[in-house]
Amino acid sequence: MKSDCIFCKIASGGTATKLVLETQTVAAFHDINPAAPVHILIVPKKHIRSLNDVTEEDSAILSDLLFAAKQVAEKTGINESGYQVFFNVEQGGGQLVFHLHMHVMGGWSKNG
Repeated sequence: MKSDCIFCKIASGGTATKLVLETQTVAAFHDINPAAPVHILIVPKKHIRSLNDVTEEDSAILSDLLFAAKQVAEKTGINESGYQVFFNVEQGGGQLVFHLHMHVMGGWSKNG
């Protein structure tokens, strides 16, 4: 855990943030600035700065993030209607918090 990283604090239970999902390796919570009716962030409990900093040893964490996305979609009821899963990488790619995190977004009406 990196002491000055807000996502490390959230993932370790160091804040009052309510988790949508927690496993041994990842934590999921609502984005504070949602860009969709359902907008969840999934972070590894291990501090990894960005996707550029992932190593081969982190492959299980990446798998856990994807399985967590599926579980989050089911828990929030967007699994049937559809959702997006993505990473922003580095500042030019829209990454604002430098702790690897995956966005799960959905909940838009079927009519647009």
